[in-house]
Amino acid sequence: MSSNQSSESEYHVPVLLPEVLHFMAPEPGKVLVDGTLGGGGHTEAMLKAGASVIGIDQDDQALSFARQRLQDFSDHFTALKGNFSTMPQLLAEAGHQQVDGILVDIGVSSWQLDEADRGFSFAKDGPLDMRMNRSTGETAADLVNTASAEDLKKIFFEYGEERASNKIVRRIVERRSQKPFETTLDLADCIASVVPRGGRSHPATRVFQALRIAVNDELGVLRELLEKSADMLKPGGRLAVITFHSLEDRIVKQFFKNASQSHIDRKEWPEPRPNPDYHYKLLTRRPVVAGEDELKLNRRSRSAKLRVVEKIPSPQA
Repeated sequence: MSSNQSSESEYHVPVLLPEVLHFMAPEPGKVLVDGTLGGGGHTEAMLKAGASVIGIDQDDQALSFARQRLQDFSDHFTALKGNFSTMPQLLAEAGHQQVDGILVDIGVSSWQLDEADRGFSFAKDGPLDMRMNRSTGETAADLVNTASAEDLKKIFFEYGEERASNKIVRRIVERRSQKPFETTLDLADCIASVVPRGGRSHPATRVFQALRIAVNDELGVLRELLEKSADMLKPGGRLAVITFHSLEDRIVKQFFKNASQSHIDRKEWPEPRPNPDYHYKLLTRRPVVAGEDELKLNRRSRSAKLRVVEKIPSPQA
């Protein structure tokens, strides 16, 4: 961790914690997965309830922090590096083909935004990186400096729902022809030069969100997790997903809706269900959101939505 204490404190504020514990129901004998370990807040609560937890994260800094924080639970806590797409292999390496529950908390953590050198923040100057796993893959700078104008427009519009995508991309292409983008403030200032500031949001908010999603293939790995989840869960096992943006929530909502029916709408979800012998029972007809008390204590919880399903045998199985 860096020296700022605010970043460290953010590690300790898991969203929707009572609600997560209600649905995950941790207890001795259960093996649960925290697929977005972060600072270990959700995991710590599940460990204290007696469950064994496998924590997965692709961020080395998060893994280091969580291992130190949870060292007293080393006999039933395992921290592994990876993401949603590698989860089945990681569970197998840990000696588990199937588990009792999987929790994932989608999106960038507040402490990551506070770390300028991670490149997520348009408010702090740092390298234009945005990779969750800094050991592999292209950076946001690579994408901004080399992608075609059409690809950038598509990314900004689809992943950031940015209506001014055309105007922003024209300015980016013009600017990068003179000098490539290297820092977060460099890009943020470029965007602000063509998009007037309105309301409380910075003009670069949607573009930075879109770049982060694209750089980390967040929607792709989320879909992959959803598709693979039934094979990783025991019968009666639960999948709980916390989202913070409408893009991710729509994907989760649609998958849960389809997977809780015996017939999947292939127009909405073309990929085949991996295991036709099982489907899901929807436990949250509407997304669970933070109550007034949590909203006062943790502003990040304002946009959090929790959806949960339970694996059950299909009627035809």
